[in-house]
Amino acid sequence: MELTFFSNGAALEVTGSRHILSIDGQKIQIDCGAFQGKRKETEEKNRSGFDHAEQISALILTHGHYDHCGLIPYMVKRGYRGNIYTTPASRDIASLIMMDSAHIQARDKEYLEKQARKKGETFSWVPLYTEQDVVQATELFVGFSYHRPFHILPGVMAEFYDAGHILGSALVLLTLQKGANLKEDLKILFTGDLGRKGKPIIRDPEPVPAPNIIVLEGTYGDRLHDTQEEVLSKLSRIVNETVDKGGKLLIPAFAVERTQELVYLLHLLVDGKRIPDIPIYVDSPMATNATTIFQVHPECYDQEIHEAFLKHHKNPFGFNNLHFITSVAESKELNKLKTPAIIISADGMCEAGRILHHLANNIQDPRTTVLFVGYTAENTLGRRILSGQKEVKIFGELYTVRAKVEELSAMSAHADYREIGEYLQALDTTRLKSIYLVHGEPSALDHLSSYLETMGFPRPSIVEPERVYSML
Repeated sequence: MELTFFSNGAALEVTGSRHILSIDGQKIQIDCGAFQGKRKETEEKNRSGFDHAEQISALILTHGHYDHCGLIPYMVKRGYRGNIYTTPASRDIASLIMMDSAHIQARDKEYLEKQARKKGETFSWVPLYTEQDVVQATELFVGFSYHRPFHILPGVMAEFYDAGHILGSALVLLTLQKGANLKEDLKILFTGDLGRKGKPIIRDPEPVPAPNIIVLEGTYGDRLHDTQEEVLSKLSRIVNETVDKGGKLLIPAFAVERTQELVYLLHLLVDGKRIPDIPIYVDSPMATNATTIFQVHPECYDQEIHEAFLKHHKNPFGFNNLHFITSVAESKELNKLKTPAIIISADGMCEAGRILHHLANNIQDPRTTVLFVGYTAENTLGRRILSGQKEVKIFGELYTVRAKVEELSAMSAHADYREIGEYLQALDTTRLKSIYLVHGEPSALDHLSSYLETMGFPRPSIVEPERVYSML
């Protein structure tokens, strides 16, 4: 029994989660995420490692973020025909994310062809997948709710527990049942992305039965987040300062979870009269569709949201001055705004989507504030702006960054290193043999490994790309 971590599968990096567990010649893949970064590197990494896709016996999806589900249609295109197991909410969110990716790739192809024709160059780039490939992939999805064990291979059971990361996110507990090679059951926990306690909308991460092996994410393995009240205070300060300047607040935010959480927090601040009741625009068709998905999956809500819906008949995802923008024409109209407003637009790393147009139109205005509310990977436009670069390229042109740049890392849906430690402490770890760290930059994983060792856990292994690890 062996574990393999791909060089393009969140080994020593954050995006593109993809791991394979080999058992008696059969292979179970956990996640199939897309890498995000420089265009050339992204292209190379996202197309590699699928030569034997048809040999994978089963695919399990932990949640619907692009860096966990974004290459599923490509894997199916390359020959995978097995089941794709996930929760019902993750199935719906992943379908939305994958279809949006297909749309973006189609638009990219059209744009690049046009540019090549202008230059008299030949053009050969082909999208990773099309809308039809997405449709074919979604037909393979099989949904299982939390706490419902199911067989995925002979002698292998799987069960989902709430990861508290985004709507439908799951901790995957695999149980390899005792047999010829095992004297007793072996439990392997894949955390996917581990969430945090006390987040709005969704429930806290759930403890799972005593694991023997944990494959653990470490995105924020060297960071600590602010408390929820500190988030509200900082968000209200940023809004009020931007309003006082007469500017726009641009918030690059992922369409799933982060946008809905922002809307909910802004709702609280408006209701509490901590910020003025200014227009708030959610300029992302995918975020609008994702909000609808949230409304049809109340089984994932925490108690506070349940009570808002069921007892008080309030909609936590909408209020009077909130506007959902869907058409391109409506999006362009936002450029004409002369009064303060908040614009929330995808994507969170500023690598695609309408946020690029809003940045191009406003980043040189000192009245503008750009607020980052989640992780930005290396070599993305979001990371360049956040790191303080004075000039950045948008659509191939240089722009001077005169806008004020702020960050609210506490809005991250990833646990920080203290929260990771607290989660592990809540588990029965008397049978824990080993921990493997994935989904983090080297410095974060180094810190997390040392921190967990000081807490008395087995020293975690920081996985190396393409290395095969024996589980026995």
